[in-house]
Amino acid sequence: MGKYVIRRILQGFLTMLMVSLLIFMILRIAPGDVALMIYTQGDESIQEIDPVALEKIRENLGLNEPLPVQYFHWMIDLATMNWGESYFSGSSVFHDFKRKLPVTLELGILSVLISTFMGIPLGILMAVRQDKVSDYVGRIFSLGGLSIPNFWIATMLMIIGLYVFNWSPPLEYKGITEDPIANLTMLWWPAIIVGYSSAATKARMMRSSMLEVLRQDYVRTARSKGLSPMIVTYRHAMANALLPVVTVIGVSFAVIISGSVIMENIFQLPGLGQYLISAMNDRDYNVVQSLVTFFSVWIILTNLLVDISYAWLDPRIRYD
Repeated sequence: MGKYVIRRILQGFLTMLMVSLLIFMILRIAPGDVALMIYTQGDESIQEIDPVALEKIRENLGLNEPLPVQYFHWMIDLATMNWGESYFSGSSVFHDFKRKLPVTLELGILSVLISTFMGIPLGILMAVRQDKVSDYVGRIFSLGGLSIPNFWIATMLMIIGLYVFNWSPPLEYKGITEDPIANLTMLWWPAIIVGYSSAATKARMMRSSMLEVLRQDYVRTARSKGLSPMIVTYRHAMANALLPVVTVIGVSFAVIISGSVIMENIFQLPGLGQYLISAMNDRDYNVVQSLVTFFSVWIILTNLLVDISYAWLDPRIRYD
């Protein structure tokens, strides 16, 4: 197993390098000039531009250096947690990252908890009650979660709540240490919306896995011994059926964290997703490069931990 872990770490490292190089090149070849945006401060009505001042801005930002040199300097700074400063606000990127990360993590953790405690019991119920009314209702519920985009549900929540019930979710963020009740009140709705789609995936996966396990010989043997259906389902079947669902849970946590962009912008959450969108609009290279690399590393590490957890959940699994 040690060789497998080392091999996966090396693969993840190479993947991270490829992703960082890709985002670096995309930002550099995309239309627009960040130096010009800083010079004009977003005022497109400016007609006369001082080329000397514009070149001075590029020099201060290091944009006049060759691309390989820019990439090498950025990778060194990234590894040493010196993520530079925002081109527009002048604040430390790493400082802003540490300040906004708890918001995204809290939203992701709440979403995963909601989706797990909603999806796994629903999947078990659908499998135990196969082709019954509860199974059909659960399938419709999960199909809706897979088919309806999160942003559409969030938009409908805002519109229906405002125009029908004269209500809207709170849009003034409060930290969990500052006001826990206000914090959870604001995060509750986006967490439910994100957790709904993820719960649908877990429910369908759990249903398929449970149906396969319930047909195994050892389950029939347990039933023939006179064990109650509850014991057969939760003690014998569920433990083995959970193994493939672990992948979905781990991957969903990675995707929810990195996919928080839409929800944070709709509900005005000051997390990494909103920070990333703002930086992309401003072509703030330091911010975009650092955040995308962080999300890539997060997904790679999550997938690695999920694979390693297989051996802990099922001792029969061995790696070459």
